[in-house]
Amino acid sequence: MTKIVGMEERVTREIVFEEYPIVRTLYGERGKHFKILENFFRVNISVKGNHIFITGEPIDLELVEKTIGELYSLIKSGYNLYPSDVEYASRIILENPRANLKDIFLDTIFVTSGRKVITPKGLVQKKYIEAIRRSEVVFGIGPAGTGKTYLAVAMAVSFLMKGQVNRLILVRPAVEAGEKLGFLPGDIADKVNPYLRPLYDALYDMLSFDKVMRLFQKGVIEIAPLAFMRGRTLNDAFIILDEAQNTTSEQMKMFLTRLGQNSKAVITGDVTQIDLPDSKKSGLIEAMEILEGIEGISFVYFTKKDVVRHPIVQKIIDAYEKKEMQEKK
Repeated sequence: MTKIVGMEERVTREIVFEEYPIVRTLYGERGKHFKILENFFRVNISVKGNHIFITGEPIDLELVEKTIGELYSLIKSGYNLYPSDVEYASRIILENPRANLKDIFLDTIFVTSGRKVITPKGLVQKKYIEAIRRSEVVFGIGPAGTGKTYLAVAMAVSFLMKGQVNRLILVRPAVEAGEKLGFLPGDIADKVNPYLRPLYDALYDMLSFDKVMRLFQKGVIEIAPLAFMRGRTLNDAFIILDEAQNTTSEQMKMFLTRLGQNSKAVITGDVTQIDLPDSKKSGLIEAMEILEGIEGISFVYFTKKDVVRHPIVQKIIDAYEKKEMQEKK
């Protein structure tokens, strides 16, 4: 139930929910969830029992009421709400007031005993996982912290655990990000492991260490340096090419033509962080230019608004973008 208490420029609305325990969860520890909503929507929120009072300008009230209602439904559906979820939900509603949070937050990618539930945290992430389900080749392009690699690994593990593919192959070009690492000892796996660390981190977040090690030993999960992919045909596999902005045109073409029967490839990259020599054109940028519109290939573009790391990451990206724009003037 919603009731308008005042008729001034800033008005107060009262929302009454049936289930008080859900309202308590919605409120959050020491009111943290509502404080987040207050900051995002420029309103004031107070609670008395199962009555929620919101004060602000009418347009802001519409948005925050929509958000609170959607979050209430999420909790009622059994979703464990965290402060970060309230932030993501607020961003989503601000971007698209018609968005259905349940469609996004309850779209579970992968669940395994003792591990976390993985779901999209925004409209673009939702679009990304839907593209991976639908298309044979998916490009996820955008800045760091938007979940491109993490979600690709989650989808790969999900496909593997459900028996939809037989192998998971992790690929990354061994290009140093402005550093000279020198000689790396060991076999090929030891040499390329430092470059694949983000993929390992994502795997360990979803599966136990022992499980990951067993899958490596059985060859179910494989590390494949990009330079060593030539001549292979990859059937029944989920292949992830990470940091694709650092592939050359020749390497990208070679990688894309490795795809065999019942296989799926996800290519991730950030075109603002290319570490190739100036004379080399990024294979990712070329792919964006020539493959758009081909059936079975999807491009999903993330922006700084889709960053799901610490909020400071968005500010860092903003600062660097401003500097780059100043240098171009």
